[in-house]
Amino acid sequence: MPKASARHILVASEDKCNELKSAIEGGADFAKVAKDNSTCPSGRQGGDLGTFGPGQMVKEFDTVVFSAPINVVQGPVKTQFGYHLLEVTSRQD
Repeated sequence: MPKASARHILVASEDKCNELKSAIEGGADFAKVAKDNSTCPSGRQGGDLGTFGPGQMVKEFDTVVFSAPINVVQGPVKTQFGYHLLEVTSRQD
């Protein structure tokens, strides 16, 4: 069964998500940005979600996590929780 590890940042608006993505692409540390901005409890761990398989996260997450390139920030990804930046840190198929 495929497994992936990822980290994310959750915010309320698409504009904020794009602003944070630009900061990260400009050299800001993903984990620090997550700690300072994410509304998800995982933000305290730099956005780390650990390792999980397909179907353990919401559908929009699965689609990105099991198809996106590793170590490239993806997003904004909209879910019922808000807007996410996602980074796949490892994946086994």
